[in-house]
Amino acid sequence: MDEAKKVSIQNIVDREIKKFADSYEARFTNEVNDPEGVINSKKNNCFVAELGKEFMFYSAFVRSFDSSFGKVLEKIGNEVAKLSYDVRGNIDSFLLPQQSQHMDYIILEYEKHRKPMTSDYCDFTCMIPADTRSFEKSHVTDHYFYNNEKNEHYLIELKAGGDLDNKKAKTEKLAMLQEYFILKNSLIDKPNDKIKLFFGTAYNKYGENSEWKQERVKQFFAEDELLIGKDYWNFVCDDPEGFNIVFEQYKKSSEYIKEALERIKVLYFK
Repeated sequence: MDEAKKVSIQNIVDREIKKFADSYEARFTNEVNDPEGVINSKKNNCFVAELGKEFMFYSAFVRSFDSSFGKVLEKIGNEVAKLSYDVRGNIDSFLLPQQSQHMDYIILEYEKHRKPMTSDYCDFTCMIPADTRSFEKSHVTDHYFYNNEKNEHYLIELKAGGDLDNKKAKTEKLAMLQEYFILKNSLIDKPNDKIKLFFGTAYNKYGENSEWKQERVKQFFAEDELLIGKDYWNFVCDDPEGFNIVFEQYKKSSEYIKEALERIKVLYFK
């Protein structure tokens, strides 16, 4: 990776983490005298309150932190991706009944524990009618990247830790298949363009060098559709050192969060 790109990635991580720490501190500062605030409302749970102020504080703080921090990692990923890819928005095209029927068939087979393969949808073709206006469809997507050099389109569903139950994994795959066919139909005049689907996680909950064991997700996603932890960051950075660069900078920038947390604790423990 060239030095300019490395510095840009570091700046993105530092900027977004500082922005998150500042907004989080402002939120909890504004709520310090609010009985319905995130921390103070925990006092209404007599069982939790009985365990003491510190336990009450952290039980409320961590739950709020997890959901908010996942969005920060998602934002960092998209901002970093802009350095290597064309990051695009919603997909507008059409979806044919034959394609919807095939999607349902794919999901049904996965429910029977057939091993997922990308060829299950990549190899599917059907006749395209001359008039597709009655089949027009739009799909909202947060992670659509285009590699201009390879003529490749990437659709990514990102979950911070990848915790999905069986029903949720099924729903996510079905939504991604819809995205795939809508995008594919928009590229009829570009037969050489390729589309790839990915399920990504910002970190590997089992450890970055450990096997990812979310079998409920693997029931619906092929191995080459997975971008877990380190692989996700290497992908959005388009560099095998991507994760290391992002995480090394995060370790430095995380001081913003630690310092903000200490100041917040003073407000609630005084």
